[in-house]
Amino acid sequence: MLARDLIKDLIPPLKTSDTGLKALSWMEEFKVTHLPIVNKEDFLGLISEEDILALNTPEEPIGNHTLSLIRPFIYEDKHIYEVIKIVTRLQLTLMPVLSVKEQYLGVITIPDLIASFAVLIAVDNPGGIIILELNMNDYSLSEIAQIVESEDASILSLYVSPQHHSTRMEVIIKVNKIDLTRIIASFNRYEYQVKATYHESEFNEDMQDRFDSFMNYLNI
Repeated sequence: MLARDLIKDLIPPLKTSDTGLKALSWMEEFKVTHLPIVNKEDFLGLISEEDILALNTPEEPIGNHTLSLIRPFIYEDKHIYEVIKIVTRLQLTLMPVLSVKEQYLGVITIPDLIASFAVLIAVDNPGGIIILELNMNDYSLSEIAQIVESEDASILSLYVSPQHHSTRMEVIIKVNKIDLTRIIASFNRYEYQVKATYHESEFNEDMQDRFDSFMNYLNI
């Protein structure tokens, strides 16, 4: 899933001839605290709500002011993981996307980013969740897949979560089976530590908690 596939045309870019008041109005309308400023197809940078509130004369065009704009962007051919990394690190409410020739293409909003990531990790597909804890050196995707498939199941999504200041990691697996008994028994036979399991309803509650925490982290 690439950045170009996540672009939505809902939020238009600002021009330097637009006023700070117009920018604030759009931010309120689109529920964001950043907007891109574009000159034709040239991306000049992101202006924030704080930038506008600091202007002495917000009724004047933005181009009349000396601004120190940040210029974060993602190229259209980058993966959704790269988008998430930059958005989280900079605490942005949208991500500008540029072509490989650095022409402005549009923005990715946080709600669209979350919805696309949910599709990527198969949140809506029925199944169960198994969380393994193991040493990083013991991680083998092929062996984990073999264990799951040996019980007539398939992996819908899998991602790893390293533990800070540790050589341990979690492997979160979603499979297409709701009854996880046989799969868990197989992992135990191979001496994997099964840290937690979730059925569909339990997993949805946990994902909602994580989603709420993520949104609070981004101050949305």
